[in-house]
Amino acid sequence: MNHLWLNALADIVDSLRARWFFVYTIVFGGLVVLLFAYGLAESRIMGFTGLSRLLLTYIQLTMAILPVFVLITTVRSVAGDREAGVFEYLLSLPVSLGAWFWGKIIGRFLMVFLPVFAAMLGALVWGGFKGVELPLNLFIYYTALLMVLAWCFLGIGMLISTLTRSSDVAQGAAFVTWLTLLLFLDLILLGVLIQEHLPAETAVAMALANPMQVFRTASMMLFDPQLVLLGPSAYVILDNFGQSGYIMYALIYPVLLGTACMTLGFYLFKRSDLP
Repeated sequence: MNHLWLNALADIVDSLRARWFFVYTIVFGGLVVLLFAYGLAESRIMGFTGLSRLLLTYIQLTMAILPVFVLITTVRSVAGDREAGVFEYLLSLPVSLGAWFWGKIIGRFLMVFLPVFAAMLGALVWGGFKGVELPLNLFIYYTALLMVLAWCFLGIGMLISTLTRSSDVAQGAAFVTWLTLLLFLDLILLGVLIQEHLPAETAVAMALANPMQVFRTASMMLFDPQLVLLGPSAYVILDNFGQSGYIMYALIYPVLLGTACMTLGFYLFKRSDLP
């Protein structure tokens, strides 16, 4: 365990020195500043006022930005070290492969989640300072959603990084993965539904296998409990899950998917030709 946390600390230090972390922090901090600057904290839409509206907009923007940031920065973890020959030095030290691999995951998870959480927490603190009503339940739920989304795509990124042999190939694969999941939100899924004449239940099941779609629908559910924006597919979701059931599914499924990808990545990592 000591080696695991030392490796996590080493990854945190490396991330703090990297340019991507500076850009990553500025992006999410800048989003909150822009939302405040354009007065979203004072707007009223569909009954959501103050910070509720700001958090709602922030979470929708994060859904598009966070996954690609996590994937692009994570896929260099194993592939970059393999390409740089770090493994040869690693294998000469009394550090187990498990401590190195899982320590890197823990360190990277903290670095990709904390800036997103800090920006949202900053909005909450600033709203309290301004006397705005604080939506604590919404804040806790959105924090949990961001946590599981970051964990899920961190797992996918580590799996891609394990499978690829160079950082350039890893980054290309990460971008294609993100683009495929993004398109599957609407365009590809709609085309499959029309061409194959799939039943509604099958199409919804395919959509809910996509972690980005799960996150998107879960973020809608708090301000649109009947999921009117989703159209007829909302009946399939609500009939099979219910509101509380789907919220639990949105919190559990991405964690399981991310953990499964990490575990598979670690298995392949141990069996690969490390040097």
